[in-house]
Amino acid sequence: MKQRWQGASWATLGDSITAANGYQPLVGEALGFARIDNKGRSGCPLALGTDRDEGATVRVAEELDEAFDCITVFAGTNDYRLHIPVGEWKGIGSEFDKNTFVGAYQFLIESLLGRFPGSRLSLWTPLQRDKDGFDSTTRNDWGSLLGDYADAVRFIGRAYALPVLDLYALSGFNKLTLDAFTSDRLHPNEAGHKRIADMAAAFLATL
Repeated sequence: MKQRWQGASWATLGDSITAANGYQPLVGEALGFARIDNKGRSGCPLALGTDRDEGATVRVAEELDEAFDCITVFAGTNDYRLHIPVGEWKGIGSEFDKNTFVGAYQFLIESLLGRFPGSRLSLWTPLQRDKDGFDSTTRNDWGSLLGDYADAVRFIGRAYALPVLDLYALSGFNKLTLDAFTSDRLHPNEAGHKRIADMAAAFLATL
C-alpha cells in the first residue's frame, strides 16, 4: 500500500471534519505521504452564497497555488445545512453558478484540473448526520435531502471520470452508530476518524 503514495504530497479540502485533522495522519502513516496540507475550513460549505464565502471550499481550491500529487474534496454537509441549492449539471467547459453545489463543484474541478492536470483528484461524499434538526430524512429549504448532495457528488465523479469515495453509503455512519463514531452526531470522534481513515487508505491505495 505504501508504494503508491510513498513520499507524495496530499492536499485535503473540506469543512470542519477535514479541519479537525483526525483522519489525515492515519492515512499518511498507512500510505507513506511525505507532506499533508490540511485546507479544511470549519463551518464552511463548498459553494458560495453565505456569510462564510471566505472559507468556501471552492474559494480555497481556487487559491491553491501549487500542485499536489493527491487532492481530496470532502464536503457537502454544510451546503445541505446552510440551504445551498443543489443546482443543475452543465456541460464541461460551461460557465458555472458557484452559488449552487453542483455549479461550485464543477468550477472547482475544472479550476484544479486546468492548473494541475497531473494531480490525482478524488471526491468524497458527505457522511450521514443527525444534528441541529438535520439528518438523512430531513429536507432543507430547497426540499433537498443530504443524500441529494451525495448523489450529486457521485454523478459529478462519473461525468469527469474522477474516483468517488462514497462515505455516505459505505462508511457505516448512520443514526444507529453516530453516538459511537461522533462526538455530537456530526463530527467524528477518534473511532470515527479511524473508520474514515481505514476506508480512505484502502481507496487511495487503488488510484
